[in-house]
Amino acid sequence: MSDELSSPPELSSEPIEITVEARAHGWRIDHYLCRLYPNYTRVLFQKAIKQEAVLVNGLPVKAARRMRVNDRVSVRLPEVPDNQLPPEDIPLDIIYEDDWIAVINKPTDMVVHPGKGNYAGTLAGALQHHFDKLSDVAGQFRPGIVHRLDRNTTGLLVVAKDNQVHAKLSAQFEKREVQKEYRAIVWGRMEFDTDYIETFMCTHPRQREKMIVCNEGGNARDAFTYYEVIQRYKAFTYVRLKPRTGRTHQLRVHMQHLRHPIVTDRVYGGRIFLKMKDLSVQAEADAEQRETDLLIERQALHAFCLEFDHPQSGKRVSFQAPLPEDMKLTLAALDQYQKEE
Repeated sequence: MSDELSSPPELSSEPIEITVEARAHGWRIDHYLCRLYPNYTRVLFQKAIKQEAVLVNGLPVKAARRMRVNDRVSVRLPEVPDNQLPPEDIPLDIIYEDDWIAVINKPTDMVVHPGKGNYAGTLAGALQHHFDKLSDVAGQFRPGIVHRLDRNTTGLLVVAKDNQVHAKLSAQFEKREVQKEYRAIVWGRMEFDTDYIETFMCTHPRQREKMIVCNEGGNARDAFTYYEVIQRYKAFTYVRLKPRTGRTHQLRVHMQHLRHPIVTDRVYGGRIFLKMKDLSVQAEADAEQRETDLLIERQALHAFCLEFDHPQSGKRVSFQAPLPEDMKLTLAALDQYQKEE
């Protein structure tokens, strides 16, 4: 018999409190905890449940107990071996930090956590270097990581410094209590000043790295985005995007769905790069006087604002990250060469 099966796990001294969300209604408690905390095996959770280290609504349960919406779960997590991601000395733009959270302005060309083909140069590795303590409930390769941004999307991420904080922040994201605002530059002149986009999304059947708008049913999940035009140009629009849901690639897919893909989004039809000469004849002539006429070569999408309840004080906090240089450069060029007469 393996050690994992034969010996009881060491448990954390402080329990984590969780409120069960709607999507988990009907799940077994051991399955539910494995989904929340992928760093732990189902067997370890089953042993913790037998030790009465997991309570539902204040009472001990069996591993087969089915979750109901708004059940209150208290769990003392099994201790795990110290097998963390190696720290990497990578500079970080830290917008805010206290004893419980940090808010990071992620640069372009940085993967949030290690994955297939991306094991170095990640935000997770940088966090390990910069902070003495981070939550570990999302797995050993995702220390402190509560949510993510695509590799070439810039902007704000909140990081949890302990497991209690992580649970509280995750609950806010799950309940859609976190307000997120992005800025994007898209191709074409959008027709409406403001509108809502409501679709279902799923993984592309042949290209697994892509998402698509699809019909309801199967593995499809609802996706909801509000947009507002900030500035129209002759052949472009600068927009404010506020996602209500947090689906993979949601904003990029929704803009493509409207036939206004985000500028230089290589995956969803925004071309590979944008140069001065693409804006007008005059811009092309002026570009000859510059060392380079390249404006931007990654999706023009930036997580501009993040608002949530602070997990320790409960007070509403809001943070902003200034536009990155490539988007500022692109907007300045659009102001110069694409303004309508």
